[in-house]
Amino acid sequence: MPKARCGYDGFIFPGDSALNRIRLHGVLAFALALVTAPALPALAADAAASTAASVPAADAAFRAIYEAEWAWREREFGIAGDEDDEGGADLPRLPDVGADAQRRRLAMWDRVLRRLDGIDPAALSSAERVNYAVYKPQVENLAASIRFRDYEMPFNADSSFWSNLAFMARKPMRDAQAYRNYIGRLSDVPRYFDQQVDNMRAGLARGFSVPKAVLAGRDVSIANVAQLADPEQSAFWKPFKKMPASIPEAEQAQLRGAAREAISRQLIPAYGKLLAFFRDEYMPNARTTLAAEAMPDGKAWYRQQIREYTTLNMTPEDIHQVGLREVARIQAEMDAIIAGLGFKGRHQDSTFADFLHFLRTDPQFYAKTPEELLRRAAWISKRVDGEIGKVIGTLPRGRFTIVPVPDDIAPFWTAGRGGADTYWVNTYDLPSRPLYNLPALTLHESAPGHSLQGSLAREQDALPAFRRENYISAYGEGWGLYSEDLGVEMGIYQTPYEDFGRLTYAMWRACRLVIDTGVHHKGWTRDQALAYLRDRTALSEHEVTTEVDRYISWPAQALSYKLGELAITGLREEAEQALGPRFDVRKFHDVVLAQGSVPLPVLETQVRAYIAEAGAAAPDTAADGGAGAGG
Repeated sequence: MPKARCGYDGFIFPGDSALNRIRLHGVLAFALALVTAPALPALAADAAASTAASVPAADAAFRAIYEAEWAWREREFGIAGDEDDEGGADLPRLPDVGADAQRRRLAMWDRVLRRLDGIDPAALSSAERVNYAVYKPQVENLAASIRFRDYEMPFNADSSFWSNLAFMARKPMRDAQAYRNYIGRLSDVPRYFDQQVDNMRAGLARGFSVPKAVLAGRDVSIANVAQLADPEQSAFWKPFKKMPASIPEAEQAQLRGAAREAISRQLIPAYGKLLAFFRDEYMPNARTTLAAEAMPDGKAWYRQQIREYTTLNMTPEDIHQVGLREVARIQAEMDAIIAGLGFKGRHQDSTFADFLHFLRTDPQFYAKTPEELLRRAAWISKRVDGEIGKVIGTLPRGRFTIVPVPDDIAPFWTAGRGGADTYWVNTYDLPSRPLYNLPALTLHESAPGHSLQGSLAREQDALPAFRRENYISAYGEGWGLYSEDLGVEMGIYQTPYEDFGRLTYAMWRACRLVIDTGVHHKGWTRDQALAYLRDRTALSEHEVTTEVDRYISWPAQALSYKLGELAITGLREEAEQALGPRFDVRKFHDVVLAQGSVPLPVLETQVRAYIAEAGAAAPDTAADGGAGAGG
């Protein structure tokens, strides 16, 4: 969870899918035509050279558009983060998510798109041409989300507007005004929830809802707040437990009193009202179908979700076939590990199923306490620190912490999430958190995956804010999955079981291509989807269930991982073949990471420009070979 990362995974603007951290996953069917001039990782140098020569008029016109729109966007939305970003706009209100506000935003983005149509990409400098190729689809997806009225389905089986609100309590508050703004947001929850309920009622009325099949238990996280008797037991009270000494004690007492009043008289009753709606109205009237294509205008909506999350113009059938091929390839590698271990099943044709049963039930593979799981994750992360410089040249200044997933959302979360500042490890239900998967999880969510990539993107000062603060799922999740394989080169997997865990994670993402399209395009049942994932991976039964329910309720998001990873892996193979002994794995990764979060066609163009330049370099000025050729 972009979070929305939700690494994605997750929403930052809870309940407004058009605004998820501006985690917008722009489609670039036209990108290759736009990004034709070489634009290498040194974008700052490129921009400086363009300025020195004279800024093209088209550049100035384009910058005026995106700078004005971004400033409006920042003023428009105020909500503090999700699991990937505990920040957010420090405003005394929550976002306006009502239908009138949605129409107003659509009108704004339509105006921006008309202005962008007046810009000739060929007239832009190479740096701004890349920015255009990222920015225009970003705005197109924002507009499309409102046109399809995504805001009428403001949650899924994985993430919700009511749970994500608690993340704003983690934002550092350094002065009294920050606390007053936070109290203002707490007091605004009733209005915000009422708008969400109005939107959900409109969705129910037209058959646009989360499927009933995945709603069981999702009310618990609402009830956990609605049934609180003491506001100081709420997660929202956390910022008041220890306040900055710079705030006088008398003012601290006044702020605590105002917060206690806001939580007890505004926030808790709002959760109670939402709980009644969810149990008495939403759950009984949610749709009984599963497929996205079964909803109103569902085929067009599912295709838009695919474009948004993958940045590619692939059909559901194309994606399904890619998934089947990847499943077959990975299965052969898994079988080889089992054979190498000498494991014998009850029968020859049950060996794989018996091995999965062994992994899921043997106590040696499971932590006994949450602290043991957290310590193991930290140890893996520290070992990565010692190796990562061998495969990546430019490392970020930022650091991340490792913390457990909050109790109220842990039952429905995946095993972990990562952002620039935090690697969240799910310590709920320890028998469902196998240690053999932990190295792959840690590589994906922390470093070299989401935490490292997110920090580097944030530190790309030469890039405009709409790129630094943007998360494109195909790029971010593709890099996260690719990072799991980098663990092989770094020697992180220490046992055949951990290597099987790596393949389990790879198989899990390949299965997503088959299951997502199977459910939403081919009409699969939930039981079919559960069996497909259960029979092919060593994920626990709890993980299998939460994952499949996530795919059912969040169409196309899960497609981004494997398709993104295949794109990055293919580009690396292309670079290795073209450059031969001059291929430097660190420089290749620096090129990939220096782009920030970009659509896959843009990444492809940028990497190929690097290959062309590196190939043209004289041997004595080419890669110094410090990291050698990567595998």
